[in-house]
Amino acid sequence: MSSHLETNVNERCPDEPSAANVPTMHGVNDVASPTEGVGPIVDLFGIRFDALRMPQVLDRLLGWVDEARQSETSQGESENKPTRYVVTPNVDHAVLFQSRGDLREAYETAALVVADGRPVVHASRWLRRPLPECVPGSDLVPALFKAVNESQRSLRVYLLGAAEGVAERAKTQIEQRWPHVEVVGCYSPPIGFEKDATLNESILARVNESNPDVLVVGLGAPKQELWTARHCRSISAPVTLCVGATIDFLAGERRRAPRWIRRLSLEWVHRMMEEPRRLVPRYAKDLWVFPQLIMRQWWLNLRGNRPWSPT
Repeated sequence: MSSHLETNVNERCPDEPSAANVPTMHGVNDVASPTEGVGPIVDLFGIRFDALRMPQVLDRLLGWVDEARQSETSQGESENKPTRYVVTPNVDHAVLFQSRGDLREAYETAALVVADGRPVVHASRWLRRPLPECVPGSDLVPALFKAVNESQRSLRVYLLGAAEGVAERAKTQIEQRWPHVEVVGCYSPPIGFEKDATLNESILARVNESNPDVLVVGLGAPKQELWTARHCRSISAPVTLCVGATIDFLAGERRRAPRWIRRLSLEWVHRMMEEPRRLVPRYAKDLWVFPQLIMRQWWLNLRGNRPWSPT
């Protein structure tokens, strides 16, 4: 197998991300799940992507939930295992990844890293390091709820993030659309909460007392990834999904781009037009830097698949 396509091996989530305890391959795993460790890894721009399609990701998430339930049933109480968290990097994340050591550490301890954004998938194919498909967080969460509903399972979910009141509206929409999904709690943390140790303890207590199967974190990147990595050993939910604006989409607060725009890989244009003040400067930088990352990866490929080093 080539140097950029490797078998996934999962490591433990550290108490605090630091250079001293970053594992060589990403993942959180005290006891391997039935589906874990079966997918290849694609190394692209220094990010180790799990080369999985949406159904494979859903199988993995539901497997983790089932494993936690079985463990709780057999032992009478839930073990204090770190949450397995999922990150969904897009072009902007790939650009941030180059200059943010803390984000790189958070990605290293993620249980799954899947591509959010067709431009990343198209680049992977052009570079002959193909990812099978795009698995955006805003599609992953509804797909998970749909899978649960269609199989008549049950799923307990906590929504953390979005503006005040938005998560509550998302809760109403979710439970109406997918009756087998129960939203057991919602919280919109104030700006700067991540710097307040007492408030973070309170948030973790809120989440854990609700006993969710899945924690949906919508704080925006890189805050959501950094916060989840820092507290992964204190989150009791078996699965945590770092999925950006997904709570807003579920609440109807924001609208996804039409499907034909997404097929053309232009959803970023749609979002930029909706939030020009916030996104125009960010996307301008991405449009300048991302092509450079592609050319750099192409050059490394030509030189015998040399390893990537951050800029």
